[in-house]
Amino acid sequence: MKFLLGILFAIIAIVIGIFVVITSGIVNVGADQKHSPIVYNLLETARNRSIQWASKDILVPDLEKVEMISSGGADYKDMCAGCHLSPGTTSTDLSNNLYPKPPNFTNADIVDRYQSEAGARQGFWAIKHGIMASGMPAWGASHDDDRMWAMVAFIRELPKLNTDQYTMLTTRFDDEILDMSLTDATMAH
Repeated sequence: MKFLLGILFAIIAIVIGIFVVITSGIVNVGADQKHSPIVYNLLETARNRSIQWASKDILVPDLEKVEMISSGGADYKDMCAGCHLSPGTTSTDLSNNLYPKPPNFTNADIVDRYQSEAGARQGFWAIKHGIMASGMPAWGASHDDDRMWAMVAFIRELPKLNTDQYTMLTTRFDDEILDMSLTDATMAH
């Protein structure tokens, strides 16, 4: 009985200690200060396991389709490149000042984890739901699944692109300009 009371007392003391530390304001939450290695590893593990578990039943479409890859380019440029970079860009104000640092998707070693079906599911989940307290927004409220899958398909190809290919695949054409081009091409024949 004394042993159980000792355990109960220890648990209560730990909970009170954690409460005091959290509510005292001594925990630095600034993005310009790194976590201790223990805290960083705990957060990384929690993030990775959470995404693995939450994404396990997601069905992956055919991400090899050229249309899928090309349709994700403009969204990537508009919404992702500022943090995750583009060919020929080594850093941006955003990528330099976020903590934790966002992964550089022009790096093949980093993007390699998204080449498997499980990795593609996890990438889709992260785009759709975001990552708390990391700067990664949740795009699911404003984008349909097809659009987010197109970004996953594009990211998987990004390390293979040079700057010219990237520019070509990420240029968003105005429908009016495209219509005029088609009209001009039709009239020329």
